[in-house]
Amino acid sequence: MPTKKDILDLHFMDARCKLIDLAAFLDRVERHPGEVDFRFEGLKKALPILLSDHPGRAKAVLESLSDHSTAPAEKATFQGAFGAPQA
Repeated sequence: MPTKKDILDLHFMDARCKLIDLAAFLDRVERHPGEVDFRFEGLKKALPILLSDHPGRAKAVLESLSDHSTAPAEKATFQGAFGAPQA
């Protein structure tokens, strides 16, 4: 069974890169004009989950970015998903 150090040795640089990429994305969105929408707010709401010490963070982040509505849409305006629930 790998140790915490083994996991850090194997995956730290990849996680570091993803974190820097996310920070750059947030900076890029904030320095441009216009209003943000629910997707940006959804990402910001997920950050405290990421920073928590509770197990199951990946599931909790996924759940926070998922649409839990059960009523079918009257008409689809596009094919695909937004990646975050609309407020």
